[in-house]
Amino acid sequence: MNDLLTTITTGIVAFMGTNIDDLIILLLFFSQINDNLKIWEVVCGQYLGFTILVFLSLPGLFSGLIFPPQLIGLLGLIPLAIGISSLVNENIDSSLEVPISTTSITTNNTNFLNPQIYTVAVITIANGSDNISIYIPLFSSTNLENFLIIITIFFLLLASWCYLGYKLTHQQKIADFFTNYGNYLIPFVLIGLGAFIVWKSNALSPMKIIGSCLCLWVLMKKS
Repeated sequence: MNDLLTTITTGIVAFMGTNIDDLIILLLFFSQINDNLKIWEVVCGQYLGFTILVFLSLPGLFSGLIFPPQLIGLLGLIPLAIGISSLVNENIDSSLEVPISTTSITTNNTNFLNPQIYTVAVITIANGSDNISIYIPLFSSTNLENFLIIITIFFLLLASWCYLGYKLTHQQKIADFFTNYGNYLIPFVLIGLGAFIVWKSNALSPMKIIGSCLCLWVLMKKS
């Protein structure tokens, strides 16, 4: 019984510690719900991205190859590029819809794996270098039974995370804030998020991050 309680507590603490920032991302996505981005697409994208993060952490369970956090950290360039693209193209009013709308012109929105879901999943993965760096040693210290318990807790808490993110956007003050300022803040949030992910994972030095931002800015200006 003590072992079960310890495993449950470990799973809860590990999830909470690695997914606080994902709640902010969910708030941003849920605040953009419209005809181009639906609730179920955000939820599916979040689950898809999180499942991939868990899969990438499985080498810890099997004591096999270890994926370097620096490699995953480079995915931070993706939200950084999305944010810069929104600013350069002056499409701040569509914010997160920029990558969604430009890739879904001929896509049936009822398709499970549509670009909207991919967009949410990719940003979830890009924000998951800390997940992998914690899950690999966590999984390596558990047996198969405890691993299954922890994974079950993770996916149950993820559903609660999605529900909490959705409900928070319906609080009047929070909803008003995102309605009035969300479109202007999202590109900067994505840029900051991407830079933080790359910096935190030591994938690039601060100067290289700045250089990458400038290069992306110039490339998108020319496109």
